[in-house]
Amino acid sequence: MIKGIIIVNNHGKPRLVKFYQSVTSEERQQSVIRRVFQQVANRPDSFCNYLEGSIPEWGENVKLIYRHYATLYFVFAVDAQESDLGILDLIQVFVEALDKCFENVCELDLIFHSDRVQYVLDEVVMGGMVLETNIHLILQAIEDQGKMHRDSLKNSSLVGES
Repeated sequence: MIKGIIIVNNHGKPRLVKFYQSVTSEERQQSVIRRVFQQVANRPDSFCNYLEGSIPEWGENVKLIYRHYATLYFVFAVDAQESDLGILDLIQVFVEALDKCFENVCELDLIFHSDRVQYVLDEVVMGGMVLETNIHLILQAIEDQGKMHRDSLKNSSLVGES
């Protein structure tokens, strides 16, 4: 099971945080984010992209699987049952979906369009379980949601004119 997804920049500023296993207070959440960032940021790029760590809020045997793209770390905290390579592939699919949605996703897209980023993430992972890994189905669902949004805006403007 995925315990949490954390996207932070090179300075440790969180850009997206989603906990699937409860972390009680905001102070403890900040502690988890700091601890995760310290563990992945101190590793050279030549090291593998997964490590076993201890996050007290989630217990022992937590694996941190991450990718570092430009200025962002995409970190998935998972339990021992998850496949390291499967999660690395999932991160790649998530980033590719964001790339298609934002035409070369960057840190500012995550900040100013957090609702769309959350929607893309919800198409891939829900409740700590992987929902979809097929990039074409993910993009189709996102396109369908965009079409419904445009249709609702068009219908609401027609109602306002009557």
